[in-house]
Amino acid sequence: MSSSGVPLRLLLLTCVASTVSGVLKLTVAPDRGTVLNISSSQVKGCNVCTGAGSSRQCRPSLVIKDGPPVSMEFECSRPQDVFSVEIVRSIECTTKLCNGHIILAASDSLPLLDFNRKFTWNLKASAPKALKIDFGPSGMRQIDPSERCPDRQRYTLQAFQTTGRVTVGKYCRAGPVGTAQVPNQGSFSLDVPAGQKLPNGRFDVSVGEEIKTLAKITLMLPKGTSSSELLSPNYPDSFPDDDVMEWYFQVPDNQKTAIQFLNLTQPLCLKKDTAMEYHGIARRGTVRSLKETQPEDMQGKFGLRLRNCEMDGRRAGSPGLALKLRVSSSRARSTVSCKVDMSRMEGLTLHIERVRPASDCQMKMNSVPKEKITVTSKGDLTFQDCFPEDVHVTAMRVIECHRLKDCSKTPARLSVPVLPTCLPAPLSSVTWTLRPPPHGTVELTSPTEPLKQALPGQRCNSSLLIKVAEDDGTTIGHFCPQGAIQKVQIHTNMSVTVSGVEGRALRTPLKHVLNALFKGEISERYIFTVSPRKGAPVLLATPGWPVGMKSYSTVSWIVSVPPKMDAHLMFANLSQPKCSNRHTNIKVQRVGSPEEEYSRREDEEAESQLAVSGNFYLNMSNCMPERGAFSVITEVSLRKNPLLTVILSVVAALLVLFVAVLVVVCVVIKKKKKKLSHQVSIYNPNGTSFLPGQNGFPKTREDNESHVYASIEDTLVYTDLLRKGAEMGVYGEFDSHQPFTGHTDSQKPLVSGDGDADDLPVGTYQQFQAPPLPIRPLSHGQPMVDNVLYQTDGEEEPSPSLGPRLEPEGGN
Repeated sequence: MSSSGVPLRLLLLTCVASTVSGVLKLTVAPDRGTVLNISSSQVKGCNVCTGAGSSRQCRPSLVIKDGPPVSMEFECSRPQDVFSVEIVRSIECTTKLCNGHIILAASDSLPLLDFNRKFTWNLKASAPKALKIDFGPSGMRQIDPSERCPDRQRYTLQAFQTTGRVTVGKYCRAGPVGTAQVPNQGSFSLDVPAGQKLPNGRFDVSVGEEIKTLAKITLMLPKGTSSSELLSPNYPDSFPDDDVMEWYFQVPDNQKTAIQFLNLTQPLCLKKDTAMEYHGIARRGTVRSLKETQPEDMQGKFGLRLRNCEMDGRRAGSPGLALKLRVSSSRARSTVSCKVDMSRMEGLTLHIERVRPASDCQMKMNSVPKEKITVTSKGDLTFQDCFPEDVHVTAMRVIECHRLKDCSKTPARLSVPVLPTCLPAPLSSVTWTLRPPPHGTVELTSPTEPLKQALPGQRCNSSLLIKVAEDDGTTIGHFCPQGAIQKVQIHTNMSVTVSGVEGRALRTPLKHVLNALFKGEISERYIFTVSPRKGAPVLLATPGWPVGMKSYSTVSWIVSVPPKMDAHLMFANLSQPKCSNRHTNIKVQRVGSPEEEYSRREDEEAESQLAVSGNFYLNMSNCMPERGAFSVITEVSLRKNPLLTVILSVVAALLVLFVAVLVVVCVVIKKKKKKLSHQVSIYNPNGTSFLPGQNGFPKTREDNESHVYASIEDTLVYTDLLRKGAEMGVYGEFDSHQPFTGHTDSQKPLVSGDGDADDLPVGTYQQFQAPPLPIRPLSHGQPMVDNVLYQTDGEEEPSPSLGPRLEPEGGN
């Protein structure tokens, strides 16, 4: 980009062409900074003329710079066969940035389309930095000067030295040459034959390195077998005297590179010797004479420098230095032997499959060639030229039980094995297939920390991802550690697959991932036990999300709510189908309560959010969809119970009021006592007389002044307090005392998130227990009944009952 931020095109012409009596006339206006050179290839012949009358000038060549439009005409009928056009632009680079890019535009020079055109960019860099040209992802391919490009458009790179111009190389589009750097000054040009438009494209120009060679060319060798030819500068003419040319090769991993001379002409040297220098990233340089055999098995990236001597040019016919070389790259041949013992890996079977048929990878097991290898116990494996991208390594195990009474009472450990490092690729995934007995359930728990679903907004911070799916491949959900899901129960054959996040391999051994246990039948197809934490909202998605739940399937989330907290539910991403049979339903029911506090079908408007106190379960069931799918994401977050704040406020107000009343009572009593302070004699029927000046009455319970209120009546003291208490529902009528009977959590109504918390009754927290799911018919192996929870007396202990479940009005 230019300093003005506008792309710098090589030429922006305003041209008007006309032909009168066979004479071509043009009016051109070169863009700022552009020079137009029109020259003839003939010594005598057609001229190009400018001006008119006495100022008319005709010459075999013409140079037009930016300025006012210039009109010209050619004296011959076909000037395109005689003249060629060169369009020149300059790009300068300071030590930090350049003032332009090399931009190719098909619209440039269209009025001159019938002429052979040459587009030239003069390049200049500020010392000590070089100027760098990036040829983009397609790159360039160096060719012999006598060779033509397939599209007939040829590029030329030159370096300007004090001794003259040196052609670094000629190139065609598409090849391994990625970048080129020249110090001081140089040029880059493109020759386009007559009749061809300039191709659209752009080459970035930037400040390069500090180089001390004639030029530096960087090549990106492709993966696999490849071959490229390179030529010394000025080839087939001599390379400059006592100069150095540099190439740098980016080589893919696990590949070797060979250098071979195809054509070599050596000079007569006065000083120094011609040589080839090899420089690696982590190894010392190697110098070889041009007469020696060059390396054939170099590994990794390397640099190559062709060094010329001080040639003897005094002898007639003395040859210079000219070299054509071939750079060949191929995969390094390697054979690795590997012994694998799976007998101690908890019943896992190892599977290795070659996934790239075009690769050179060859696998053998016990000396027998294999495309797929399966190791159940022990095996001697051999891998030749096998790399991580060539093979896929997985491990599998089947865990099943045919009768519940015979199933192990100890959970099976789902652990990722540690495989030998001699395998060509790390373990990609581990899959356990779990097959419970008839009317059985698979129960999954994490041995370390609860799980969470991998959903939007629930990013997995660990390096593993757990996929849970049914035996037919239907995905139940993706999970990872550090969540709130304590337990997952699934009422069908299923599988658990552990892999790295974003498709990465399991490079770090993850010893113990899950526990799996076969238990008695559950009432739902899926049950999740969830324990949210304050300040960490939990996202719960229906099985199969976002595809949707299976027809007639049911799912329940058992949610525990800590004391003094409320659970706020928000239904996001709710998708409802059109049902052909039965209805979908979303229900919320508190533990210990026989009533459904919330229930909505697909044909009813659902609440956007709810609040519930106490432990509860959330149940969802699907219909037989006619079109669409049933899927929901529920966000559960914990907040402080607003009723607790109300209760504390009321108690605090009553305490303040009670203290105020006591103060009033004490003041009144004190004033009354002052009025009775004059000395009198008092008759006591018990026979004791008290004379004035005595220190008061003897303190007996009957005569104690603590129960004497002088002339103050009780109603005058407590009336206001009792009235406020009655308004709050704490006290009954003023003339009778009633004990406080608060509500329990199981009596608290479910409230909308938009409701007034002050209207909620006071309650107490009950210890969480599994929800007593209602007794219903079995669901395993047959379609689920709409909006019904199921439970049977299996060999496991039954859950406490919530009582009969009621269907909403209008249900099936």
